[in-house]
Amino acid sequence: MILQDTFTLKNGVKIPKLGLGTWQIPEGEETYNSVLWALQHGYRHIDTAMAYGNEASVGRAIKDSKIPREEIFVTTKLPAQFKGYEVAKECFQKSLTALGLDYIDLYLIHAPWPWDKIGLDCTEGNVASWKAFEEIYDSGKVKAIGISNFEPKHIEPILAMCKYVPMVNQIRFHIGDRQEAVVSFCEKQDILVTAYSPLATGRIIGDKAIVAMAESYKVTPAQLCIRYCLQKNMVVIPKSTKEERIVSNAQVDFEISAEDMKKLDLL
Repeated sequence: MILQDTFTLKNGVKIPKLGLGTWQIPEGEETYNSVLWALQHGYRHIDTAMAYGNEASVGRAIKDSKIPREEIFVTTKLPAQFKGYEVAKECFQKSLTALGLDYIDLYLIHAPWPWDKIGLDCTEGNVASWKAFEEIYDSGKVKAIGISNFEPKHIEPILAMCKYVPMVNQIRFHIGDRQEAVVSFCEKQDILVTAYSPLATGRIIGDKAIVAMAESYKVTPAQLCIRYCLQKNMVVIPKSTKEERIVSNAQVDFEISAEDMKKLDLL
């Protein structure tokens, strides 16, 4: 069953292949319920970020689930606008406190540039942030460290100075937007890719070709889209606030044929 399946990061840490994403879910009952439902239905990987503003609700749901902490994999992120050694350490501590946890499983630099200045060269700040990440990792307060939304040109300066190569790169990835150059680069560096927005925030589940193929497998378009990413050997973190969809998104223990994968590649 997919909810029990894991990838092993280069440092030996196991990360569940399927998780719940919490982007765009507001702080409060919506986040709390979504995370609690996911955990109750067998999810063991929850993805959040300081920028989402919902870490406290994520942490509360984890605590209230009564599931042993070591069985749950928690990802959070350094906000994209904060670049530098000191601020990275401060933000990590704030996230730890907000989540109410003793450690975090995966900590990511959320983006190579601030969201309101996409394309800005923040190499110096990213390198300084990474130094802080390595120290936090050495302290044992985080089990794995990585990046998000980084292209090869953003990763290379970190590779040139790092003690630890990033273990994960979380990127937007779905049928029709596959970021092949980024994925190929990460594979060569043994950086595991996590696919966020596997349904393109809902934009592709009405696509005629996807709908027709999903019908042929007797699955939903969402399930087909999630399975596609899993078969690309990626962690996948679909987001939902509805209990039935959280359950449905994990019912992906079927196989898309190699021929159909090629068809989906062409969309």
